Amino acid sequence: MDISYELYKVFYYVATSRSFSEAGTKLFISQSAVSQSIRSLERRLGQTLFVRKTKRVTLTKEGEMLFKHIEPAVLLILRGEQQVLNSGKLSSQLRIGASDTICRYVLVPYFKKLHEQFPDVHINIINGTSPQCAHLLDSGEVDLILTNSPNAALGGDRNVTPVKTFHDVFVGNPASFPSCFRTAAGHRRQLTLSELLHYPLMMLSKRSATSEFLHEQFRRQSLDLAPSIELNSNDLLLDLARIGLGIACIPDYCFREDSELRELSLAEPLPARQLLLAYDDARPLTPAAEALKAMLAADK
Repeated sequence: MDISYELYKVFYYVATSRSFSEAGTKLFISQSAVSQSIRSLERRLGQTLFVRKTKRVTLTKEGEMLFKHIEPAVLLILRGEQQVLNSGKLSSQLRIGASDTICRYVLVPYFKKLHEQFPDVHINIINGTSPQCAHLLDSGEVDLILTNSPNAALGGDRNVTPVKTFHDVFVGNPASFPSCFRTAAGHRRQLTLSELLHYPLMMLSKRSATSEFLHEQFRRQSLDLAPSIELNSNDLLLDLARIGLGIACIPDYCFREDSELRELSLAEPLPARQLLLAYDDARPLTPAAEALKAMLAADK
């Protein structure tokens, strides 16, 4: 039977509001237009769908039966309309997941370029550890993420691209830990990982990809890494190292050597790591996200 969706839509709003006038208000049509639509639908179906009362209407047995089928269909259509409308809003923002360190020391210049290129795009940043960012991508809360490797939480059908190589370095205050930098004879000292354990070590918390990486490097040499301080901020690690509270392990891209803070020399430098850009191929990237991806790729 060829019955217009508009008639079923009017029926749905009358059935949910139990009022012709309220249904008309929600549909932006007159009460008489609602009445005509319901009469037309009843005539086409050959059934009475509502019992008319003074102010309210109630569904007949046949109306209840029809409503059970119409309600999920109308709600499905309304949800589809809303998703289409929201897709236009999402295209006007960039949703990215990254740690505060990566945002500050890597992404800020790119955010500046993006803002100049897309002044109307809202940049929505969600900070988290690398594993947390991987979960944000899985749940669809962000368009893309920039994370440290290795990242065990980053799996599945993700498009993963290396964008930057870096090293983890140990830094400290020479005045507080002179033996870390010079031998008794005054020569520059090279420390082994075993020798580093004699000093108070400071690093990111166990929830981070960096912590997993560092523990693995010490385990490979049968060493038990037991840091004195674990934090969620590389900037705070730098501040504590500067005042002589310990030796901090941080990414080299967020370190600038000065008189109060210097890099220790290792007999065997830690293996290089990479910053990874990841996104879900199943979800098309917005123009701003595509632009960020291109900028990062161009600077590799």
